[in-house]
Amino acid sequence: MERVALLRKAARIIERRVYELGAAMALEVGKNRLESIGEVQETADLIDWYCAEMEENGGFVRFLPDDPIQGYASHNRTVLKPHGVWVVIAPFNFPMALAGGPIGAALVAGNTVVFKVASDTAWSGALLMEVFREAGLPDGVVNCVTGGGAEVGEALVRHPDVAGITFTGSGEVGMGIVRRFGEGRWPRPCIAEMGGKNPVIVTRHADLERAAMGIFRSAFGLQGQKCSAASRVLAERPVMEALVARLAKLAGEAAVGDPTRRENWMGPVINAAARERYRKAVAEAAGDGKVFAGGRDLAEGDLARGYFVAPTVATAPYASRLWRDEHFVPFVLVGAVESLDEALERANDTVYGLTAGFYGAPEEVPVFLERIEAGVVYVNRPQGATTGAWPGYQPFGGWKCSGSTGKAIGSFYYVTQYLREQSQTVVE
Repeated sequence: MERVALLRKAARIIERRVYELGAAMALEVGKNRLESIGEVQETADLIDWYCAEMEENGGFVRFLPDDPIQGYASHNRTVLKPHGVWVVIAPFNFPMALAGGPIGAALVAGNTVVFKVASDTAWSGALLMEVFREAGLPDGVVNCVTGGGAEVGEALVRHPDVAGITFTGSGEVGMGIVRRFGEGRWPRPCIAEMGGKNPVIVTRHADLERAAMGIFRSAFGLQGQKCSAASRVLAERPVMEALVARLAKLAGEAAVGDPTRRENWMGPVINAAARERYRKAVAEAAGDGKVFAGGRDLAEGDLARGYFVAPTVATAPYASRLWRDEHFVPFVLVGAVESLDEALERANDTVYGLTAGFYGAPEEVPVFLERIEAGVVYVNRPQGATTGAWPGYQPFGGWKCSGSTGKAIGSFYYVTQYLREQSQTVVE
């Protein structure tokens, strides 16, 4: 209960400082005002959620029936206990929520934490540490390390005193950590939350206005730099042309610029490497397929001071690697399919299984929900085809190469991953 009280205090400090923390994130990440403030509040809500799970489950202590042993009093219970030192390696795109969330879960479970902040977002990480210090967490309970490249992360992953790890990032790096955590004197728990190649299926019965808006928001929110971003749109051929026209119009009208200004919806991509990935994807689409909207750098006037690019809608042959690789930039592919069956086959034809969206008739919905291979799915949702999870409403976690545990952030089953079970029998 003392841990819960300290962490609830941290959540209240985050809420009190929401505009300050949101402004810092907008400046550092390039996230717009709405999404920056939303992420800071989400961080507080995640911490509150994990505190509530500990409280509602009585600290995960459960008493079991006494053994009927003649002449003895034998008392049994099961207790979930912390592992020890837990490493949290956070990504740049959600430097508060995907740091503060797992840190909060690890701490409320009784572990200590070593937090590696992403190289591009050290400021956000430092501000989060200020919150925990102000809340009164004892020295040494939560610790922050910085450093570029893979050297620091590799040292933490291989350190023999690390009991468990939560990593959020690419599938390649995450799978490497999963494999290394299976080595050593014993296997250690590894919560690897990885990438996505998230499909959206649009059938001939879909509301195209709703579908276009949902795809636009999910493909280009935070400049496409979300593991949940809509990356592949599979539209039945009769509606393909009309859907592309609507998407291209929305992309062309998107306001791109300084994300701290109210009128701008998209900011810059995070760094030069991201811009280069964008350029490469656009060039391949232009060469093998067609670019319907965007497909260029934005460098006029003040936009020359950042890595600004235009939101891009394109198509390419299904054999192209553009349909397989995660780009993490504002770039979405649209392709025609002949049926819902073909769309589902293509949607599932990926190593990833994070999020997926669907727009179609009510009678088609059960088929989609039964067959789609993804941890988070949305149906006929204009607010976002594949993005927009919130603790307590949409648990967020992936299948296949998108997640190593099958348990979701902000769900009823998340915090128990930071604990291990001990069965206790005491005979009087």
